[in-house]
Amino acid sequence: MNPHASYSINPIQIFVSLTKYRQLIWQMSKREVIGRYKGSILGLAWSFFNPLLMLLIYTIVFNTIFQSRWNSGSDSKTEFALVLFVGMIMHGILAEVLVRTPGLIIANVNYVKKVVFPLEILSWVMMGSNLFHALVSLIVWMLIYLVANHNIQWTVVFLPIVLAPLVLFAMGLSWLLSSLGVYIRDTGQVTVVIASVLMFLSPVFYPITRLPEPYQMLLFLNPTTFIIEEARNVLIWGKFPNFTGLVIYYLVSIIFAWLGFVWFQKTRKGFADVL
Repeated sequence: MNPHASYSINPIQIFVSLTKYRQLIWQMSKREVIGRYKGSILGLAWSFFNPLLMLLIYTIVFNTIFQSRWNSGSDSKTEFALVLFVGMIMHGILAEVLVRTPGLIIANVNYVKKVVFPLEILSWVMMGSNLFHALVSLIVWMLIYLVANHNIQWTVVFLPIVLAPLVLFAMGLSWLLSSLGVYIRDTGQVTVVIASVLMFLSPVFYPITRLPEPYQMLLFLNPTTFIIEEARNVLIWGKFPNFTGLVIYYLVSIIFAWLGFVWFQKTRKGFADVL
């Protein structure tokens, strides 16, 4: 890598790279998904069974053992499982970034030595794999919902609008952490803990209304809380998303994505020296 190379920090460059290298991103994402299950007997089928097994375990633990209920008047295990699953999927998108990206550049050190390779797309590749598994989980969720309720809420069409700002926020986090992981190797150990903490500091296992009002506001500092609530609105309750909240989230996510990208572009020149 040329230490004197200049890398654009223009926010438009984020989407220019995504568009320009879309075929490469697609091929690398596909290879990563397939490679994750390479050598296993069930292969890609694990991407279907994994979320199903995790849902079963969490439902047994929280609904059966701890006697948790989402609605005070409902004892439906299916409803609890469906509500829980949505929270798990949304949290999982951010958790995957927290767990994997600190080692992203280190795991692809061969690309660092190539002057012409666009290192910034590694985060898009990781996100492509991440979204594939989220999509599989959503398909599993929809099948269960369809069997239980015999229909799908039409408001599901708003789900991409709800998900997009979380993806943008996660991309900013990915560029930030992937760079930090090169210079501070303990980053990955810290983010694994943060991912677990954020799961319990978001309304994954409990409705946000269970908390006193002051604590509810604190919970919204968690970047997944708002998205989890809005995803449940459009997927389960058949409600329109909070468009005002989404506009604010979009603005914050775009700024954060750009700041993460700027950090990555400014620090990438030293990757080859450290690695």
